[in-house]
Amino acid sequence: MSEIHGPGGPVPHIPDDVTVVQFMLDMNHESRPVAPSAQTNPWLIEDATGRMISYAEIRSRTQGLANGISSRWRISEDDVVCIFSPNHVDYPVAVWAVHRLGAIVTAANPAYMAGELEYQLTTTKAKLLFVHPWSYEVATDAARAAGLAPDRIVLFDSLPNNSCVTIQQLVEEGHSKPPSFTERRLNPGEGKTKLAFLSFSSGTTGRPKAVCIPHYTPIANVIQMSHLANLQTLPWEERKWRPGDAAIAVLPFFHIYGLVVIMHFSIFYALTLVVVPKFNFVDMLKSIERYRINQLSVVPPMILLLCKHPAVKQHDLSSVHMIMCGAAPLSAELTWRLAEIFPRARIGQGYGMTEACTTVSFPQNEQKVCTPGSAGRLIPGIIARVVQPDGSHAGYNKPGQLVVKGPALALRYLNNEEATKETFVDGWLYTGDEVMINESAEVFVVDRIKELLKVKGFQVAPAELEGHLLDHPDVSDVCVVGVPDDYSGELPLAFVALSPNALERVKKDPGEAERIKATLMKHVSDTKVHYKRLAAGVEFVDVIPKNPSGKLLRRVLRDRAKEMKEQGKLPLVPKPKL
Repeated sequence: MSEIHGPGGPVPHIPDDVTVVQFMLDMNHESRPVAPSAQTNPWLIEDATGRMISYAEIRSRTQGLANGISSRWRISEDDVVCIFSPNHVDYPVAVWAVHRLGAIVTAANPAYMAGELEYQLTTTKAKLLFVHPWSYEVATDAARAAGLAPDRIVLFDSLPNNSCVTIQQLVEEGHSKPPSFTERRLNPGEGKTKLAFLSFSSGTTGRPKAVCIPHYTPIANVIQMSHLANLQTLPWEERKWRPGDAAIAVLPFFHIYGLVVIMHFSIFYALTLVVVPKFNFVDMLKSIERYRINQLSVVPPMILLLCKHPAVKQHDLSSVHMIMCGAAPLSAELTWRLAEIFPRARIGQGYGMTEACTTVSFPQNEQKVCTPGSAGRLIPGIIARVVQPDGSHAGYNKPGQLVVKGPALALRYLNNEEATKETFVDGWLYTGDEVMINESAEVFVVDRIKELLKVKGFQVAPAELEGHLLDHPDVSDVCVVGVPDDYSGELPLAFVALSPNALERVKKDPGEAERIKATLMKHVSDTKVHYKRLAAGVEFVDVIPKNPSGKLLRRVLRDRAKEMKEQGKLPLVPKPKL
């Protein structure tokens, strides 16, 4: 067994001469279902207000915004526009308006600090910045540092005493003016090379990298998922995906899971998205009850809350019939506990990554509670290999690195030839995840070969934190590892070898050790997004273990961290109250 094919193929025709917006708003594809109430079913619902937004309104706003952007700034082919915002009902409008112009979207985490956003703006050479009012101050600081003029900032909603133009104003402006651009149909095959997104993904070294995603790949992945959903043969009420259902959009649209699976696939498959800008668990329960939400796309920390939070019993969640977990592995124990709490729900996991744009495996169609511990089944169109350290291909139920091929793979990393050569090899994507695959094409994630941490579903590159800590004068050497955590998946812990000066200060005053630890944690929290902070703390060591070539022996310290946790020696930072 050298290659495993996702069952259910072949995949329907994937158009390679249209953009994402043309695929979503202008064409009817054979894999696209029709909702039972397609004429009246809203595409989006604004969680806070209950405002319903139809296909016609989205299409009209997209056209108006595209014309407004083009009229003001002449944004056009291959320009980059950054979206720095939590979820918003105009988020897809902003994405698709940029695509109408032939330009490229780069979506940034709204929790970023100014330096992190500046890095993304500079790396992508963004010419326009869409910003939510919540993130405005950080955005202005980052834009200034990146050389982006203040009049190149567009607000999702108005701010008092602020002169920045809003999306609504641009939509109205665009509708009031004659067309200032000509949208074109791509040449045959051009969809496979013309960029739609520059989505950031952490690597094993250095800072996050921009993944080059052409229009063809998210279209392909949406078709793959829709085709799989169309293969359901169970009675209607037992199906996982049902056109006309209401789904919650609480996972962030900037993340590849939220962008492709929730924002594009869900809308394409005729689901109504209830758009939630910020996750709060109790508020999410209220939204499920208020809008009779049927489908939950979540990550493991949310599953843990669904299983353990006392507020769950205070709300009517009987409308939920499908729960899909992704972004990080979910244990078999939590899966069964969830099934007890939601006895009517279909439960399963998916697996994907930014470089695969997005889904590699999806919940099994025929199972009510999908095989516990599995990350789902390979989707149609995916070919997988399980590669052992010696380069040979493992058989069924044998561990090795997951290597995949399919129509939805990204092209490369932007301006990073070395990382591209390591990850994208002869049409295959080397995921860096150790897995086992069984005879049913079910994927079981064993470990990450790459050194990435997964904190609340987000990728954290230890090298980024290590480089930042090494800038501090008290640090001589450092190694960051992940500590397993039921809520977050992993928490970053820094093992630090102190500089001679710091060691001398600690010898004179033992209390200085705790002060240095607090200083180093603040050194990270002042400049890094919340999930990159040292939530498992700082531990001092005499020396950072390395092999003869100087490579960090990260596994040695990871094992030490697990042992310290089991012995109760790690003062984990308390979790915020919800």
